[in-house]
Amino acid sequence: MVKGILHIFNREISGLHQAAYLLGFFAILSQILALFRDRILASLFGASQSLDIYYAAFRIPDIVFATVASLVSVSVIIPFLIERIDRDVDEAKQFLHNIFTFYMVLMSVVSLVLFFATPTLTRLLFPSISQTAYYSELVAMTRILLLSPFLLGLSNLLASITQVYKRFFVYAIAPVMYNIGIMLGILVFYPIWGLPGLTLGVVFGALLHLLIQVPSVIESGFLPRFRFPLDFASIKKVIFISLPRTITVSSNELTELFLISFASFLIPGSISVFNFSFNLQSVPFSIIGVSYSLAAFPTLTRLFSKGDQEQFLEHMVTSSKHIIFWSIPISVLFIVLRAQIVRTVLGAGLFNWDSTRLTAAALALFTVSLIAQNLTTLFVRSYYARGKTRPPLLMNMFSAGLIVLVSYALVIVFRDIPLFRDFMESLLKVATIPGTIVLMLPLGYTVGTLVNMCIHWYAFEREYPRYSAPVFRTLFQTLGASLIMGYVAYKALDVFDSFFDLDTLFGIFMQGFSAGIVGILCWLLILVLLQSKELSEVWTTLHKKIWKAKVVAPDASL
Repeated sequence: MVKGILHIFNREISGLHQAAYLLGFFAILSQILALFRDRILASLFGASQSLDIYYAAFRIPDIVFATVASLVSVSVIIPFLIERIDRDVDEAKQFLHNIFTFYMVLMSVVSLVLFFATPTLTRLLFPSISQTAYYSELVAMTRILLLSPFLLGLSNLLASITQVYKRFFVYAIAPVMYNIGIMLGILVFYPIWGLPGLTLGVVFGALLHLLIQVPSVIESGFLPRFRFPLDFASIKKVIFISLPRTITVSSNELTELFLISFASFLIPGSISVFNFSFNLQSVPFSIIGVSYSLAAFPTLTRLFSKGDQEQFLEHMVTSSKHIIFWSIPISVLFIVLRAQIVRTVLGAGLFNWDSTRLTAAALALFTVSLIAQNLTTLFVRSYYARGKTRPPLLMNMFSAGLIVLVSYALVIVFRDIPLFRDFMESLLKVATIPGTIVLMLPLGYTVGTLVNMCIHWYAFEREYPRYSAPVFRTLFQTLGASLIMGYVAYKALDVFDSFFDLDTLFGIFMQGFSAGIVGILCWLLILVLLQSKELSEVWTTLHKKIWKAKVVAPDASL
């Protein structure tokens, strides 16, 4: 039995769609746990200052993860490992030992410094919170969470090995374990230790994220260990490549930090509304954009290293078309069914109707940027596969600055121009609700993200002129079918209004679910009539059964 379980964990999966759907399946499972987590948090705290403190405590650790820990990210390490494995397995192992040692020393020093600097940093980032009784808890929770980036960074280093050998199963299940740990924190640790218990659950989840990958890495023979003296020549190469990528990722984290800092100056609960809506829109992003970009990355890296530009472009086109195929209809459904989604996931306990409407409006604004987030993730991976880190750095830094500036400008305009405020509140159906100014933050985020996608697309098209034509065909076809689907689903909501009791969780869920199913069936019918190639490819992939995917033998040298 144990041997059978290890076989499942260590199997290698070939095929872009099979790998993407496997990652997507576990992303769905992980996100279900994350939604359950958010529902319990919403029920226990509502959109309150207590929950604002919990989310604020993540900001410094998240910056550490995006900067220091991402120096050994999957995107950076994989090309180095592939190059060395193809040349000499022992050389690859020595390289990994060297990077592991450097990472452990660096993260230990950084974490220790930040532990003592936490009171000063939190006071600077959240001055409004520092004046409340929650400040000491914010400091304590931030310090506990500093363990999380340490563990997750180490886990990502191991993940580079599992991805090189296309062992996507173990990589895919790691986020599930992470969310299981967080759930234990909410259900077990919080009743014992209060708010700091929530952060202990996060750390425990990060530990599970790491440990689940250890058996597969041991089996591959690549378990890293300390190596002294350090080979600074190879470390320098990694840092030279990863630093732009690190700044790229950290720019996104800094953007969120600024937006959450803005929210802390608004009414209590604004940070919670922002985070709840951002987490909800992250569900399809994790399932689609992250899954496809992760599945495509090793193949893109190998194709480029072999100089096969034609297949590289074809792989990018295929990935882009399927990202669009899934992103647009899900975005439309999220916008149409936003109230039902928020009430089903979060509508319990102290999370009242005003918070539900405000979060639903923020979700709709975030969701507009879903296709941009997904495609930009793929474009960035394509640059990393080619060893180019400067272009995405510059583009994402520009986007991050634009998001912050646009969000701040929109907050000012919303506050000072009643006509604009009334228009937005009427459009999003949140008139008379206090705190609607927080909606300018997701709106600013969406504007900047859409601009970022356009810049990435234009830059990629300049290098590969034959990229856009086939992708545009899928874009227009899917957009047309999705808009019709959205209209049908919207009308179906009124039809099912009288079928279910909307004062119950089951009734709300069934109204949205039924309307969504009607819309999806309409969408499928239109795509069948249009003879959608993507729909045919999806059916073919599912018909082959992902769980029976061909197992690829490991390299003979191992």
